[in-house]
Amino acid sequence: MDMTGRAGNLVRYRMRAAARRAANADLRFATPELAARHATLQRINAIRAIDPDAQAEPNLIRRAHLAPNDPLLVTQWHYDSIRLPLAWDVTTGSSDVIVAVVDTGVLTGHPDFAGQLVPGFDFVSDPSGSLDGDGIDADPNDPGDGALFGSSSFHGTHVAGTVAARTDNGVGVAGSGWNTRIMPLRALAGSTGSNFDILQAIRFAAGLSNDSGTVPAEPADVINLSLGSEFSSPAEAAVLAEVRALGIIVVASAGNESTSQPSFPAAYDGVVSVSATTIDNNLATYSNFGNTIDIAAPGGDNGTDLNGDGNGDGVLSAIGDDSSGSVSFGYGLLNGTSMAAPHVAGVVALMKAVHPALTPDEFDTALIAGDLTEDLGVPGRDDQFGFGLLSAQRAVFTASELASGNPSNPGPFLTGSASRLNFGSFQEELALTVENAGGGSVSVTAVTPSEPWLAAIADSVDGDGLGAYRLTVDRMGLADGTYTGSIRFDSTANAYTVNALMQVSSIDLSANAGTHFVILVSEAGDTVAQTFVNTPVDGFYDFTLTGIDAGNYRLFAGTDLDNDDFLCDAGEACGAFRTIDAPEEFSVSDNRSDLDFTGGFRQTIGAQSRAAADGSAAIPAAGFAIDKLRAKAVESQAGAESRP
Repeated sequence: MDMTGRAGNLVRYRMRAAARRAANADLRFATPELAARHATLQRINAIRAIDPDAQAEPNLIRRAHLAPNDPLLVTQWHYDSIRLPLAWDVTTGSSDVIVAVVDTGVLTGHPDFAGQLVPGFDFVSDPSGSLDGDGIDADPNDPGDGALFGSSSFHGTHVAGTVAARTDNGVGVAGSGWNTRIMPLRALAGSTGSNFDILQAIRFAAGLSNDSGTVPAEPADVINLSLGSEFSSPAEAAVLAEVRALGIIVVASAGNESTSQPSFPAAYDGVVSVSATTIDNNLATYSNFGNTIDIAAPGGDNGTDLNGDGNGDGVLSAIGDDSSGSVSFGYGLLNGTSMAAPHVAGVVALMKAVHPALTPDEFDTALIAGDLTEDLGVPGRDDQFGFGLLSAQRAVFTASELASGNPSNPGPFLTGSASRLNFGSFQEELALTVENAGGGSVSVTAVTPSEPWLAAIADSVDGDGLGAYRLTVDRMGLADGTYTGSIRFDSTANAYTVNALMQVSSIDLSANAGTHFVILVSEAGDTVAQTFVNTPVDGFYDFTLTGIDAGNYRLFAGTDLDNDDFLCDAGEACGAFRTIDAPEEFSVSDNRSDLDFTGGFRQTIGAQSRAAADGSAAIPAAGFAIDKLRAKAVESQAGAESRP
């Protein structure tokens, strides 16, 4: 009876296996290793089907976590936030996967794009506003836009760097996909572009007919759109639906207007809409929200330095500086949903590397199931984070499972929501989440602070010690100075350590960045009102502008340490409503009191920067400002003031 029963099971299994082989006859794998893994898992399933009690499982290989040698990776906190280094242990991407970046173009000569680009196109059709002196052509290089009366934004370069800057090359930053290729498509001249030009670029990326009369040798697998507005278009929706039907996944930024009003193209059905998070996994103040948000990813906030690395907590990527008249290549910290979207596009490219047949429907199903994210906010989907914060590790394992029909168990791995926390001079406690980033189970066995002034309090943890902790500091009795320490979480799998930084001062350290000049700029670029504020209160500079005519304006603030009547030079504080990287135009028809924004000190990292001896990024003292503003009437108004 036993043999008959087992023989019956074996026959039934073989029938099922034959059906699967027929269904997967054309299954493609990105590498021979993935094909071999699939065959191994299939064999294990066969053994388990014959004997359910059989101890058949993969003989997993443990190895050191893959770490590229890009010196500025230590400043790219946003990759740790989405578990990207853990995903690199599975795949670093495939050169067969192409992400089209529809934006301002790319600085094609930047050293971190060497070997990363496939041929693109310039679709800016109006020669008078093209900034390169002609209409459409085959050169997608960003000519610069002279944004804000100074250096150019090079927005597309920054976006493309997050997707796939050249990685493990000993230079600059890392990209999400080391081997992913970028198709640079220029459709924006500066911060704006026509709907027609953008659609032509999207059609080109997808291999559809377009105004260039050409199509790429290989269409894009993913399209990133870090752009948008409140206006929708039936023609645009139709093109994006056509692109999705081809199996191309389209990712778009949700917008920086801090509103629930939908922004398009992100809000269209079938487009992945990305909101922005900060280093502490909160929704960025500038980020849009609402019922069209699908997923969240790091957008950053240059107004904080919560990890104590000496830089604002923006997103670090490739950029350029043409303030001197010629372009120099470097790296800069920007923030916005424009920076969040390419994190998602880059991870989708990693998913395509392990599962080339990944479809938009498969992606959506996995997203809704929570297989691509870490839940944030209220449980389940919410209007701030969509289905949660992007998890690159979960995403690539899900893609591997979709490709093989079997889960790939990475094993347990203890990690946390930060690798370094900065208490500054005022904070007494900061939040930390400790969790299992792998498979199986893991338990915290010990929590050990390195210093007596530092402690970890279990706030809301489960029986395995996983969950929310409060890290606290006690400055009582400590001399003035800067203190460093760490807390080690030992577990049944590995040890996780979070470093802490704290300052103690007996003097009043209320935040004061010096005299700030506030200017209101008209649509024509003229300064129509200005004021200055000498002293902040609790870190806030309160200002009032009066006598403003009804109209549309932009609002800026900054310091002028060198008295050259320009704001936002290197080493000077700079800010704009809502972000300095994408100043928002707003209307004035009556009194307004809702124009709060963050300012901070901008630094750009030179192309040849290397890691300092202590492992921190070496940042030249002379950076440059991305945005430079002419304070036309400030000098006469502030003539009697003592400037810092």
